[in-house]
Amino acid sequence: MKADHHTSHARGLVAESIAAWLLRLKGYRVLATRYRTPLGEIDIVARRGKVLAFVEVKARPSLEVGLEAITDEGYRRIEAAADLYLAKHQQFSDFTLRFDLMVVRPRRWPYHVENAFS
Repeated sequence: MKADHHTSHARGLVAESIAAWLLRLKGYRVLATRYRTPLGEIDIVARRGKVLAFVEVKARPSLEVGLEAITDEGYRRIEAAADLYLAKHQQFSDFTLRFDLMVVRPRRWPYHVENAFS
């Protein structure tokens, strides 16, 4: 069980790195990765122009499984963490906020869902 958790954690870190590079290729500036707050963690905070995106990254075997990977509780945790991020980074208060999902699958281009939830 311990090795399994370690493997999935390592796979998650690789997926986050891949997702961050894809965002950079799409013209985003990655401001934070694995941004931790008392209420939860944001995998990636990125901006492009006046858009600030909070990106949840899921490493999954298929797109379908990845798209279903975030629960309602997960949405609430990410939104609460985003509120804390914005409280500390008030220079983004007039930006358009977006919550995205990036599904990273084996041997496939990552799938980026803009406005995955709000």
